Amino acid sequence: MRPILIALAFVLFGAPALAQRDGLYDVTGTNLDGTDYTGLAQIRAVGLNSFNILWRVGDQIVEGVGMASGRTIAVAYGMAQRPGMGVYTLHPDGSMDGDWTIIGSPSIGRERLVPRPSPAEAPAAGGTPASPPRQ
Repeated sequence: MRPILIALAFVLFGAPALAQRDGLYDVTGTNLDGTDYTGLAQIRAVGLNSFNILWRVGDQIVEGVGMASGRTIAVAYGMAQRPGMGVYTLHPDGSMDGDWTIIGSPSIGRERLVPRPSPAEAPAAGGTPASPPRQ
């Protein structure tokens, strides 16, 4: 009975490890000024519920840290000496949607991260996955 309850808890509340799934994510979002952007993010687990995240949007690279609590993901990062933060919802397919801002901004941006298939999961035909963001 106990294994069934544990399995049910993971189904109902989500496994925290899903939020920390290492790998590349396609990023789409809306900037604080309302313009759209696309990019790439790389997530690397560094603890049970914590991870490093590196975004590459155009020529800009932003580094941050995050924490998962159930289906809620909180991130903190630095942009041009101004700290920022975001709050995301984790979906069962591993994608995340959320809001973000920079300290002192009167606006909120939106962002979606969708996990890229690992090379083992990728279709045989088609291009190769993009390289991860560089540090």
